[in-house]
Amino acid sequence: MGILSGNPKNEPMHYGEIYSVWECSMVAKGAVSCYQAYMNHAGDKDLKKILEDLLDQARLEIKECDALLTENGITPAPTLPERPVVALEDIPSGARFTDPEIGAKVATDTALGLVAASQTIGQSIREDIGALFAKYHVTKTALGVRILRLSKEKGWLIPPPLQVKRPDGE
Repeated sequence: MGILSGNPKNEPMHYGEIYSVWECSMVAKGAVSCYQAYMNHAGDKDLKKILEDLLDQARLEIKECDALLTENGITPAPTLPERPVVALEDIPSGARFTDPEIGAKVATDTALGLVAASQTIGQSIREDIGALFAKYHVTKTALGVRILRLSKEKGWLIPPPLQVKRPDGE
C-alpha cells in the first residue's frame, strides 16, 4: 500500500483532514469562550453542570486537535482569552441570557458538532483521526441526550408541530 500503510500516525494528513481538525479546534476554542460567558448567565444548577461538562469536552478537543496539528507541522488557531467569572446578579436582566436560551443554544451546538464529527469520520483515511472523531461523536451524543432530557424536565423544549391525530385513511 506504500505511503498509506503501517502506523496511521506516520501517514500524512490530507487537506480535508487538516481542515476538519483545525476547524474542530477553532470551534472548540469559540465554545470555551461562549460557554464561560453562559456559566455567568446560567442560574439553573443542572444547566451549569452540563455547561461544565461541555467546557471539559471542548478543552479536550482543543488539546487533542492542537497536538495532532502541531505533530503534523500545522499551526493551530489562536486560543481566546479566558472570561472572568461574573455574579449572575451583576448582569442586567435585559442583557442576560436566560436558562432556556442557553439550553437551546447548547443543544444546537451539540447537534452541529455531531454532524461535523460524522463528516470528519467519513472523510478520514487515517484511522487514528477517524477514531478520534468517533470518540467525539459518542461523547456529543451522550451530552445531547442529557441536554434534551434537561430541556424536557425544565419545560424549556419548544417542540415542532406534533402530529397528534393521523388523517383518516392512513
